[in-house]
Amino acid sequence: MAASIEGLLSEISGLEEPVEELRSLQTAVLAIPLNTLRETVSGLPLQALFSLLNTDDREQIELCVVILGRILQVLEPVHLVQNFREELQRGLNHPSDSVKTLALDQIGRMVEHSEAVTEIANSREVLKQVLQCIGGEKVSVANEAIKALSKLAQTKAGLDALFMSDLVQDLKDAMTRSDVIRYRVYELIVGISSVSPVSLGYCANSSFLSQLIGELTGDDILVRATSIEMVTTLAHSQHGRQYLAQQGIIDKISNMIIGAESDPLSGLYLPGLVKFFGNLAVVDSPQQICECYPAFIKKVFEMAEGQDPIMTGVALDTVGILGSNVEGKQVLQKTGEKFRNLLKRMSQLARNATTELRVRCLEAIALLLTLPVEQQTEDLLAMTESWFSSFSNQPLELFKNISCQPFPELHCSALKVFSAIASQAWGQKMMIDTPGFVEYILDRSAQPDKESKDAKYEIVNTLVNSKSTAGIFGNQQYLRLRTYLREGPYYVKAVSSVAVEEAE
Repeated sequence: MAASIEGLLSEISGLEEPVEELRSLQTAVLAIPLNTLRETVSGLPLQALFSLLNTDDREQIELCVVILGRILQVLEPVHLVQNFREELQRGLNHPSDSVKTLALDQIGRMVEHSEAVTEIANSREVLKQVLQCIGGEKVSVANEAIKALSKLAQTKAGLDALFMSDLVQDLKDAMTRSDVIRYRVYELIVGISSVSPVSLGYCANSSFLSQLIGELTGDDILVRATSIEMVTTLAHSQHGRQYLAQQGIIDKISNMIIGAESDPLSGLYLPGLVKFFGNLAVVDSPQQICECYPAFIKKVFEMAEGQDPIMTGVALDTVGILGSNVEGKQVLQKTGEKFRNLLKRMSQLARNATTELRVRCLEAIALLLTLPVEQQTEDLLAMTESWFSSFSNQPLELFKNISCQPFPELHCSALKVFSAIASQAWGQKMMIDTPGFVEYILDRSAQPDKESKDAKYEIVNTLVNSKSTAGIFGNQQYLRLRTYLREGPYYVKAVSSVAVEEAE
């Protein structure tokens, strides 16, 4: 096989119509193990393959892309940059998107290598052409270019190459061409800024971040909504949050929530504002965020009670995020009547809303009720029990009925609610005291889909691993749970049939 690869590479260089030989070469390079391929192609001239990309024949181009993609991945990045930089640079200008993607993928490998990255960082023309790919029509090509530049920016040499040269102006010029390209550049800048305080400093000093922040209050509502998403991503890192706080952006977004009440178009960007604070509460302190920015939690309750399904969905997601840890649960509990009304609203939505909203509601309920064993104090257990009981006079039956409805999307979400309460003693008592519930959990045929079987298995696993289950369920039922766990979620009891011939 190795000999045939070398022979085919040599043969195709002199052919005018090499498609048949390229098919054979593709078969050969895909069949040979990568380690063997590395030994085979090291030192072989590949320029002939690159030259075959200069054609209008689509099949020939795609065959070359597959072959080169397979071969180049086994070559060291330093070898690539020293021997094929010009070929890959030409690939960035090729009319075929697959050729561009091939070149960008290999450049991405180079910039991750400690030696090769310096050569790429010093190659202005290569970087300029990568930047041009961000403005291409094909989203996949733009994403590969963003990925390559993001990797480059993880080194000081790369940061200097991008932000301490005329490439900064190239980026800014590209941003003026269209909204789409501008936000691709913002995506790149936010990704680079998220890596470290140093990289954020480069982006801030080049005025990209201030320009992004300025978009938050621009006249174009859709641009504003997109900006909020970008700023939310920036807030995922601690140094990003510090920067936003220092620039007064968090206060600004809080004021935007307040001002949204008088803006008839706020529905287009308000969900993003609420998501921003929801994410902030997760990575920081729910209590601190809700106390410092009361407009946020107030708006969440308003959105949950409203009739706009988009707003309601975002509110449900946010409540679930807030209630996913103990501090957030306590913050919600302290709101008193507002939260009790919200739980009633969630009960109604879980039963009567659209399927999508019901799923999001059930997911939020599961997060609210989840209480890790190490955090199960008497007060917190009493709190989650009171929340569960507020959904219905017979809450276990409510969620069981939902899990049995002919909507596959609802099955797993409803079962997650049971999994959430399965480690809590009050939940276990409710399960054993509800006639037929244990049989339902142990019935693998009730829901035929794999996801539901896995979800039921998770409930049983939680029960078996809880120290209180055996005492509450009793030995007989506990042994049934352990047997189920041992057999697994997909166990099917074998039924033997014996044919008996009647004696004549």
